Amino acid sequence: MKVTIIGAGPAGIFTAFELGKSGDMDILLIEQGPDIDNRHCPMMRLGRCTYCKICHVTHGFGGAGVFSDGKLDITPYVGGNLEEFVSQDEAWKIVRYVDEVFVKHGGDTKLIVPDPEKVAELKKKAAAAGIDFLEFPVRHLGTENSVRVITNLKRTLKRMGVKIMFNTKVKGIKTDGETAKGVVLENNKEIDSDYVVVAPGRSGAKWFSQEIKRLGVEAEHNPVDLGLRVEVPKVVLEPVTEIVWDPKFHIMTKTYDDFVRTFCVNHGGYVINEVYEDFVSVNGHTMKDNKSENSNFALLVRVKLTEPVQDAAEYGRAIARSVTNIGGGKPIIQRLGDLLNGRRSTWSRIRRSYVRPTLRDVTPGDIAMAMPYRFVTDIVESIERLDYVIPGVAADSTLLYAIEIKEYSMRVKVNQGMETNIKNLYAVGDGAGISRNIVIAASTGILAARSILEKEGYVWEPNLPKRN
Repeated sequence: MKVTIIGAGPAGIFTAFELGKSGDMDILLIEQGPDIDNRHCPMMRLGRCTYCKICHVTHGFGGAGVFSDGKLDITPYVGGNLEEFVSQDEAWKIVRYVDEVFVKHGGDTKLIVPDPEKVAELKKKAAAAGIDFLEFPVRHLGTENSVRVITNLKRTLKRMGVKIMFNTKVKGIKTDGETAKGVVLENNKEIDSDYVVVAPGRSGAKWFSQEIKRLGVEAEHNPVDLGLRVEVPKVVLEPVTEIVWDPKFHIMTKTYDDFVRTFCVNHGGYVINEVYEDFVSVNGHTMKDNKSENSNFALLVRVKLTEPVQDAAEYGRAIARSVTNIGGGKPIIQRLGDLLNGRRSTWSRIRRSYVRPTLRDVTPGDIAMAMPYRFVTDIVESIERLDYVIPGVAADSTLLYAIEIKEYSMRVKVNQGMETNIKNLYAVGDGAGISRNIVIAASTGILAARSILEKEGYVWEPNLPKRN
């Protein structure tokens, strides 16, 4: 039986890994970007990577997560909810299994587990400010070590006999109207397959959305997370990050009752650029060894549109294009104090600030000129609320970088085995709108692989699939 997997991010890699354990399946993994060996960035090792197009940051073997902070959230409830597809017990087993695979391939053996008593105190403090605080174990790979782990995973796939095609774009998915039959490459070459697993990642999400409509795959619009990256002195976040490595706060804003969350805390980290086709975004990462004097985190507002316009992703991209335009092709940076006082930041004001920006390829400006009033209000209210839990976050010198956007494309409707309404066509990971982080993306790939193996008569005894 032949399986074609589109996309070599965490979802695609773990699909291939799980299928490869059978030892006798014909597995082809197609990636539009380069091999991991050709994705190295010399500036990344110095902690000054700007996520330029040359580095293939959003595509290539390993996916967009290769140059991320490399934090693995060891829980089935962050970045998605695995209980939509399996029982609570099975969800935890899969998450722990994903973690185990990463560790075996070079991940840090240290699991960062929060102290229960300190967590209880922090939860109490957050609750008093009207904030929900989430905690869970985290494994920190580190940006530079993520490449090594993914390289080891690629070698394992090769040993399993998985064929990998790099720098190859898939033009379309072949079906007979009811069942997947293979793929068509950009050069019009056709590849026949018994199963097709689509793991397009964020860089392939737009393409997959078009395929969804063409094929009649059942799907619905996902919300979009839109906001800023906040940068403060490292000492400001230390009282929290010493308790929880990647703290997550959920806030319902006072004025609009909107959902706002913190995301991707980088203690001693760097703010970096992400270059897309028609806009520039920001992100953050933390090196294992090369630390800065600052910490940063994303503050994101959840947007879900209803009738008549439901495409929140396009709405978010339109705002991102506007911010990029006002920034002259660069992200906008502004001091919180300048935003609150209704004035544009300048390099002169930023130099007088207590916080030295870790990203310099930016334009000092006025975020309120670029982002809708509702978003600015939500962000300001959230920062002021967070200041009760993390004193110093709402200081005038706090730096804000716009824009950060997390779009999750269309959410494909799948069954418990990740199969769509098109027989033998599976959709997994972030690009299918089903997950929002590395661990959950990998978990959906495992579910798809196990579904295919079960269809082919395999059973698990206890960790390897065997012919029934």
